[in-house]
Amino acid sequence: MSNAIEKKTSIETALVTGASRGLGAALSRALARRGTRVVLVARSEPGLAAVVASIRDEGGEAHALVADVGDPHAVYPLAGTAAELVGPIDLLVNNASELGPTPLRLLFDTDCETLERVLEVNVVGPFRLAKAFGGSMALRGHGTIVNLSSDAAIEPYAGWGAYAASKAALDQLGRVLAVELRAHGVRVLSVDPGEMDTAMHRAALPDADPATLLAPEAVAERLVALLERADTPSGARIALASFQGEAAS
Repeated sequence: MSNAIEKKTSIETALVTGASRGLGAALSRALARRGTRVVLVARSEPGLAAVVASIRDEGGEAHALVADVGDPHAVYPLAGTAAELVGPIDLLVNNASELGPTPLRLLFDTDCETLERVLEVNVVGPFRLAKAFGGSMALRGHGTIVNLSSDAAIEPYAGWGAYAASKAALDQLGRVLAVELRAHGVRVLSVDPGEMDTAMHRAALPDADPATLLAPEAVAERLVALLERADTPSGARIALASFQGEAAS
């Protein structure tokens, strides 16, 4: 029999994209353990089902929605279904990302269709989701949108051109949304989680030593602590590796 979850967070509901593995899965579990009702979104139905099952086994509430955030026809139906499942969304986490083909290639060797796909998933998809959920947040006077960024957004690494350009664009998109939504009580944050031991990182840098990488579970706990702090200003870009704060009481 599953144990009941004691409510330990002010975040009632959350939607996390890219939630079938890596940080998305770890964050979904961390939120659910604190009593948040979580909607998990990803393209992989088996992966989502496994994460949802693990959350429910611990007594949490989780729901899986199979969708591609890069598909313009998927986002608004997804928003409606999520609201039906858990009610208005308090926290939107734009975690799903497209790296592009591996091995990584130079920007001049990247075809235009690849760049379009990376931008569609990493920038346009989060923008659609922000539009889909941000209006309800603004009407209710509260809500948080988190865009997962990368140090590649500010440092020029050879081979990371398409991904880096998309994350830089997402950072600036978040800054503008923060300014426009601040008066309505909606907080927008860009979060650089650091280098993690994930499938995406292994695909990009297969020779990296896993011992030098962060565990997604540890990063998820730190991210939840950040989100629980009421003094984190909207529009901020936070590198989690340097964040040392505890959840605000």
